[in-house]
Amino acid sequence: MADIKFEKAAALKEKPDVSKIGFGTHFTDYMFEMDYNEKDGWHDARIIPYQDISVSPANTTLHYGQAIFEGMKAYRQGNKAVIFRPMDHLNRLNNSARILDIPEVPIDVAHEGLKKLISIEKEWIPKEKGQSLYIRPFIFADDPYLGVSVSHQYRFLIILSPVAAYYAHGFAPVKIMVEDTYVRAVRGGLGEAKTPANYAASLHAGLVAHQKGYDQTLWLDGVERKYIEEVGSMNILFKIKGEVVTPELDGSILNGITRRTVLAVAKDWGVPAVERRISVDEVISAYEDGTLEEVFGSGTAAVISPVGVLAYKGKEYVINDGKVGPFAQKMYDFIEGLHTGEVKDTFGFVEVVDEF
Repeated sequence: MADIKFEKAAALKEKPDVSKIGFGTHFTDYMFEMDYNEKDGWHDARIIPYQDISVSPANTTLHYGQAIFEGMKAYRQGNKAVIFRPMDHLNRLNNSARILDIPEVPIDVAHEGLKKLISIEKEWIPKEKGQSLYIRPFIFADDPYLGVSVSHQYRFLIILSPVAAYYAHGFAPVKIMVEDTYVRAVRGGLGEAKTPANYAASLHAGLVAHQKGYDQTLWLDGVERKYIEEVGSMNILFKIKGEVVTPELDGSILNGITRRTVLAVAKDWGVPAVERRISVDEVISAYEDGTLEEVFGSGTAAVISPVGVLAYKGKEYVINDGKVGPFAQKMYDFIEGLHTGEVKDTFGFVEVVDEF
């Protein structure tokens, strides 16, 4: 059992009406924090009142971007507070750490700190269906130094934010635009890491897509510019001739936890599910010959995001008449059922943290 200190807050906040707030705008009373230096390693694990943090103007993250993060969720299941696939998220955090040359966090301490934080803050988990408590672990370099080098000091924090159902107006398809001008990541780079740089690299293309009337950008590979990678905030999957196809992990896209869940569930249902290279031309060809059945994204925020319109080189392709496909609907309902406890978890994805 990790030795985690606890500092009690002088006063607790009033909890907001979650249905009326935006994503990531309100935060709970406490946060988890832990420090790293070369002498002591990761140390001083603590849960303290949520507060602003102080850094030097010469902080290395501000200048060179050595930072990583994760995103997961806690849910209510009757009288239980649960987290969905926490160890997978923490292990992926350490994978990002290796890519960014950040010291890996001790998983047992991070896991214990996360559980203790959720236990303390369990009353912040919203009660309505589709709502959740968003969990944001992150690590950033903390050297006060302008030289370009790997930092010698780091800070690891976990903050919590209650969030409403992602689809405020119901589960509905989105419009996405294939990006063939800008590049987000290439193999051998940072694409596989969940790091702020990847999201910064996607902002301009996302803005252009919004200006053209699309919800998100679908990225192609940065070398040949023809193989599909991922959407700005989610992985992408296609259902072609009864088979679920998603781009293979080649180092330039995120190894999504919801993506893994979809593949595991599909295989459990007996639906063929493969990871391989798939070109945008193959997708368009499947659309034209009628074998492209559905397109949908997967991610922690939306869980499943059906695609109703795919735009490429100025032409729009309407998928499944612009409606939610039956497979995407079934997968969304199943995973949401795992979250709420309405579906029995035979995969071991859900971890019970505490009871109310």
